[in-house]
Amino acid sequence: MRPFVLDPLFRAVSTLPGVGPKSVKLYEKLLGGGKVLDLLFHKPVDLIERIHAPSISAAEPGQTVSLRVIIDQHQPSPRRGQPYRIRCRDASGFIDLVFFNAHASWIDKQFPLAAEVLIGGRIESFRDRKQIVHPEPIDDDGSVATRFETIYPLTAGLTTKALRKSMLKALETAPDLPEWLDPAYQKKLRLPVWHDAIGSLHHPAGAGDLSASTPARMRLAYDELLSNQLTLALVRNRQRRASGRAFPVRGVLRKHLERNLPFELTKAQKSVLTEIDQDMASPRRMLRLLQGDVGSGKTIVAALAMMNALDGGMQAAIMAPTEILARQHGESLTPLLEKIGIKVTVLTGRDKGKPREKLLEQIASGEARLIIGTHSLFQDSVTFQDLGLAIIDEQHRFGVHQRLMLSGKGKGTDVMVMTATPIPRTLALTAYGDMDVSRITEKPPGRKPVDTRLIPQDRVDDMIAGIERQISEGVRAYWVCPLVEESEILDLSAATARYEELQGRFGDKVGLVHGKMKPAEKDEVMHRFASGEISVLVATTVIEVGVNVPAASVMVIEHAERFGLAQLHQLRGRVGRGQKQSYCFLVYAQPIGETAQERLKIMRQTEDGFLIAEKDLELRGTGEILGTRQSGLPEFRLADLGAHADLLLTARDDANLIIDRDPELKTPRGEALRTLLYLFEQDQAIAYLRSG
Repeated sequence: MRPFVLDPLFRAVSTLPGVGPKSVKLYEKLLGGGKVLDLLFHKPVDLIERIHAPSISAAEPGQTVSLRVIIDQHQPSPRRGQPYRIRCRDASGFIDLVFFNAHASWIDKQFPLAAEVLIGGRIESFRDRKQIVHPEPIDDDGSVATRFETIYPLTAGLTTKALRKSMLKALETAPDLPEWLDPAYQKKLRLPVWHDAIGSLHHPAGAGDLSASTPARMRLAYDELLSNQLTLALVRNRQRRASGRAFPVRGVLRKHLERNLPFELTKAQKSVLTEIDQDMASPRRMLRLLQGDVGSGKTIVAALAMMNALDGGMQAAIMAPTEILARQHGESLTPLLEKIGIKVTVLTGRDKGKPREKLLEQIASGEARLIIGTHSLFQDSVTFQDLGLAIIDEQHRFGVHQRLMLSGKGKGTDVMVMTATPIPRTLALTAYGDMDVSRITEKPPGRKPVDTRLIPQDRVDDMIAGIERQISEGVRAYWVCPLVEESEILDLSAATARYEELQGRFGDKVGLVHGKMKPAEKDEVMHRFASGEISVLVATTVIEVGVNVPAASVMVIEHAERFGLAQLHQLRGRVGRGQKQSYCFLVYAQPIGETAQERLKIMRQTEDGFLIAEKDLELRGTGEILGTRQSGLPEFRLADLGAHADLLLTARDDANLIIDRDPELKTPRGEALRTLLYLFEQDQAIAYLRSG
């Protein structure tokens, strides 16, 4: 059961005074949840220093002040669109309070005639009269010294004043929690207790208190990172204890496939295979993340690993995030595997009715030995006879929970995860701390670097003329249209407009793919592009441009300044797979911000995905690092990995030590750590502790 001490934090925000049925929806939208805890974890982003002005004449334009005035006269809006004004005075002069679109009844209640009120706001000058637009009534507690007021991110319909008021009420209910930090570490960094830290977060004494390096912010960040690392350590410990199985490595099928490869493996591929073989030969379960840039040869490493499972008489499965990628794996592996007598079974959401039933029977009976599918392989209807190895491709779509579901499909199934999205080391620890990590750091020999060029929007016509010459020589080109604030409708209209324009130049040699198309339609266009029937493929980024077309050697990315580095790198990786020199044109529109400029510069300078990923983290922070919000990566509310990377490494070491000494969290510190796991709603860890 959740510790009783946490109950005040898990009450609904609607239990706080002033949060009514209407505003509760706004709170839930803003906070991503409706608990008091969600409100307390909502960090302030700025601070207003409010000076107390002794009189109207002493208040200067540009200052943010608190001011004591007498309400002299109400002047309602003369007509629609005009402001409501209130004339106020003190012994030194007059000032106007100005309101746009405010309810007259609310104004009358807040500022009654002849009343003396304390107001706050920014002094402006309008037609030689001082005014404050949308002043804030200040609860007059008699203290009129310099005031710092916290500014929070808001949502339409919710005011700073209302949020601040409910935040103060939430802080009053915040309990004292048991101490879960290591005493020596807490003393060394001078970290406050939890209750004081959450209070300091919302009562900064100056601008410096908003910094990520204050003791209060570091304390709260460390708590969040420790809960994340402790959960992964518990999952890892449980998975390791669950008995795995030892596979024969480099058996008959494996050697057979190695001999039939039409190319030599790179040094990096061989070294990664050695690590995988060691895992699979040991009776402990394999939990390995395989990172490698687009085109580094992960798929063939996966195929060779699967031969170990097949040599041991078991099944192996690859799961891809989309149908296109699942079918592409099928197409690239079938010719290689058929040579050595292995049939590849592909199961996606498109398989329906009788054909689907037949495939499911073959998987359940063990007749299908090597299976490729989408996440439909998770479904309860899919039963394996004996799944020895599960490989998940493009893992950032799946969190820890889905990994555990898949490995639960067999007895002691080994799990390997592949991603072409280079993940910065700190981020990899937060998402894959339960796994060992391998990296393929080189590309197959003979791959030429992609020539990356920056093209201003006003030179697009010249670029199209250049592409036209290339296409007449048989070259194929991707044309990726802009990301329009994650709106599929706007993305689609931008892509459609570009498609129609290019059709005017190239006629029926242009195809279009976007997220609103049915899978079969998408596949058909992709197939026509791969076969050369279409020379230019216009696409939105909503879909995976995941088809492998070695003949495609031009990539145009429009409005490249809107994309994250990781995404630009992924898209560029679609070309440069054949023998021809490939080009990537990053088209940008002026004016361009400093960060976007920096991103495009990095793209010109390097093709090293891991370097790009680290830079991306630096430039954008963790929230958008993979260009997808639904990334299976934990979203931190109090920690900032850019600023708190050192804390993460300490939290990892601390978590491992805790699990070594107290795996069931039964000691006094262990009990306090259970409270921490409940505080951050680490359900997976809690379920494990409950089940012992």
